[in-house]
Amino acid sequence: MIDPPIDTVVWGTGNIGRASIRAVTAHPALRLSGVIVHSADKSGRDAGDLAGMDRELGITATDDVDAVLAGSPKAVVYAASGEVRPNEAVDDIIKAIRVGAVVVTPSVYALYDQRNAPPELRDPLLAAVKQGGGSLLVSGVDPGWGNDILPLLISGVATDIDVIRCQEIFDYTTYDQPDSVRWLVGMGQPMDYSPPMVAPGIPTMVWGGQIRLMARALGVELDEIRETLARRELANTVTTERMGEFEKGTQGALRFEVQGIVGGAPRIVIEHVTRIHPSCAPDWPMPPTGDGAHRVIIEGNPRIEVTVSASDEHGNASAGGNATAVGRLVGAIDWLVGAEPGLYDAIDVPLRPAVGKLGRGT
Repeated sequence: MIDPPIDTVVWGTGNIGRASIRAVTAHPALRLSGVIVHSADKSGRDAGDLAGMDRELGITATDDVDAVLAGSPKAVVYAASGEVRPNEAVDDIIKAIRVGAVVVTPSVYALYDQRNAPPELRDPLLAAVKQGGGSLLVSGVDPGWGNDILPLLISGVATDIDVIRCQEIFDYTTYDQPDSVRWLVGMGQPMDYSPPMVAPGIPTMVWGGQIRLMARALGVELDEIRETLARRELANTVTTERMGEFEKGTQGALRFEVQGIVGGAPRIVIEHVTRIHPSCAPDWPMPPTGDGAHRVIIEGNPRIEVTVSASDEHGNASAGGNATAVGRLVGAIDWLVGAEPGLYDAIDVPLRPAVGKLGRGT
């Protein structure tokens, strides 16, 4: 364990940021030293309040980025959104690396497979590492451990493998971002609406790095990466607890695959099955119980299937997924602090036992 504790800043207090504050507070090697927010109504509030904890932490949130970074934190959990502002997110990350911080984040899809990131993205990050001595790991759950470390770990007990399939199966009404669900994913939109998340090339941009990571770890060459897409309409109008009404005849389910083609066949597959009500597309894969799960299926000898369900924030499955993404990232900080400065991916950074966390509540 690293001593003294690693001063760690959480930047952003949305779905990922709330979980990050709790995870940093619970980690025996870390010390929460600052919280950065963007909205005026959050500035000045205690971190424990923002994280939904039952106690104050004595850390006051601020929107003064420069003042927080001037304190030279050893680590930054960058939890601000990068989906609709990737350039701004990268600029923020570079600022933190330049002050020598280890940065962990799920926010920039192109950096999950940092080795194959475009030079115009990668080169400024490498320059910041050289200047400040910081590091960067970009990972999460899906994309993230659900389609890199977990399937690779399970592959190690197989005799032979035909296909590795990673599935995310979720009821998206549990996802606390209504605009993303309705407009980015297209739930409740007419069937002639084109959801931006599954526009040609976008799934490969988001999940193609995970296909490449698995192929590299498995020692195989990819012929190409392909995409498939299917959509289903609602047979009846449904009313959901968290997101209101979705009308009959609008999109109620979405299914797509990102396929790594090896020897002319799909051998490494990332599949998403998303619904806003279980009555839509009941013939598609379903979670075993509850609102969602991540599943790895290895077709081969033996056939292996592992399903992981998580919940947090009073039983919410999407919050559970966010918490596991945060656990992966925050759990890597002390390893990264002890490693050489640089850009890392999920294959580089080990997933380790939770030493010092058993019985330690937040």
